[in-house]
Amino acid sequence: MTTTARATLQHEDERVRVTRWDFAPGESTGRHVHEYDYVVVPVTDGRIEAIAPDGTVTPSQLRAGESYARPAGGEHEVVNAGTAPLAFVETELKEPAALRRRP
Repeated sequence: MTTTARATLQHEDERVRVTRWDFAPGESTGRHVHEYDYVVVPVTDGRIEAIAPDGTVTPSQLRAGESYARPAGGEHEVVNAGTAPLAFVETELKEPAALRRRP
């Protein structure tokens, strides 16, 4: 099927983990569950397919610099469905949401 995308840990501390993902066409993150809320910032334009555990495929067009955020708990596999290399930076927010909202 697909080979594994390259994950490069850029920073990690008690509050956040920042990982850069680099994919050749057809490469995948592998199936995973998001432990934390997270923000993704595409480095390049590209097309992905998120594959849910039930096999449902959700295509998305990524645009460099246009971020999106998702809550913890999502389970999927992300595949580079385009014809060019794809990269994005994922920042996971380790602190519970209630703690991040301190005055």
